[in-house]
Amino acid sequence: MKKEYGFILIAYIVMQLSSLVGVPLFIFVGTAMGQTLERMQQIAVPYWLVFSFSLTLVIVLFLLRNDREKNLESRDTASIPISIFWAVSGIFIALFAQTIAANIELMLGIEAGSENTEQIIQLIEQFPIIILISSIIGPILEEIVFRKIIFGSLYKRMNFFFAALISSMIFALAHFEPEHVILYSAMGFTFAYLYVKTKRIIVPIFAHVAMNTLVVLIQSVFQEDLERLIKEAEQIQSFIGGFFL
Repeated sequence: MKKEYGFILIAYIVMQLSSLVGVPLFIFVGTAMGQTLERMQQIAVPYWLVFSFSLTLVIVLFLLRNDREKNLESRDTASIPISIFWAVSGIFIALFAQTIAANIELMLGIEAGSENTEQIIQLIEQFPIIILISSIIGPILEEIVFRKIIFGSLYKRMNFFFAALISSMIFALAHFEPEHVILYSAMGFTFAYLYVKTKRIIVPIFAHVAMNTLVVLIQSVFQEDLERLIKEAEQIQSFIGGFFL
């Protein structure tokens, strides 16, 4: 593994743990500048997330600026039209894989829903700027770290299945939800497949960004409209069903 990749992994790990120090520091600085403690406690977490993720992305892109070894991209990359096709198709493949994985987890008795996702949605409802992290910066960093670096390095030494399996399990553990390893592995396998198929990291990045954006819009922005449509559908079904009773 190139030393730049090692620095990227370190930067990503530090970012994940930085809230332990960064949030209290942010509160201290804010109160020292005249803000109330209550106000700083409300905004510290979301603002620190935006700062730490944004800074890490800048660092990662800087470290990759002279990347000569492009892993899979160095060999027979897919054409732009083919890459666009797989980038768009990847959105629906990822959603389909996620649905299947969620149903498998239900059959195994694993409670539906992701606590991590619920917390993000709650933050977005209070601080819409978090969408930048959940829908854009986060997915970009994850694809660089888990697909380009971890999966790409493993894929040089083993077959696709084991490289995707190991990187996907690490992907799940990094979200601190080991109980949903099947769900995260489904996404990990999908994005790894898109990477291998096109040999362009931008393809799984696009699919990941689009999928996260779609999920956020459905669960936050259009949640009330969705609930209303579901209730209307239930009422229509009950009305039609009444004719057969």
